[in-house]
Amino acid sequence: MQVFVRNSFDTGLQLVDLKGDDNDVTTLHEMFAQEHEDDVFLSVGGVPLETECQLTEGCTVDIQSRLVGGKVHGSLARAGKVRNQTPKVEKNTDKKKRLSGRARRRQQYTKRFVNVVIVPGKRRGPNSNAK
Repeated sequence: MQVFVRNSFDTGLQLVDLKGDDNDVTTLHEMFAQEHEDDVFLSVGGVPLETECQLTEGCTVDIQSRLVGGKVHGSLARAGKVRNQTPKVEKNTDKKKRLSGRARRRQQYTKRFVNVVIVPGKRRGPNSNAK
């Protein structure tokens, strides 16, 4: 039986002759594990190759190396380092909070139209510094 082997190491497609017996998967695995000296992963059509019945005439077997997992970037011992270094600043509580929404519009209306003192002469704006 002939199968194509796509190798992720040297981006080539090779034609491999197999006997068609029960040892085909182990033969493929040993053939490429010796070349690349690390744990290789065989798959057919994206499914891990486990038994010989997954191999058919002319199918493509993909060979990749296993990814090393479990690594974390940086040490967890340094987590929160910047926040812990920042000096604590007490909240300023002596300042009164500004009104917002409906209450602010109500205050604005009262200032402009209700508490108006009629003074002779030209009317001054709310930002005027003239006395």
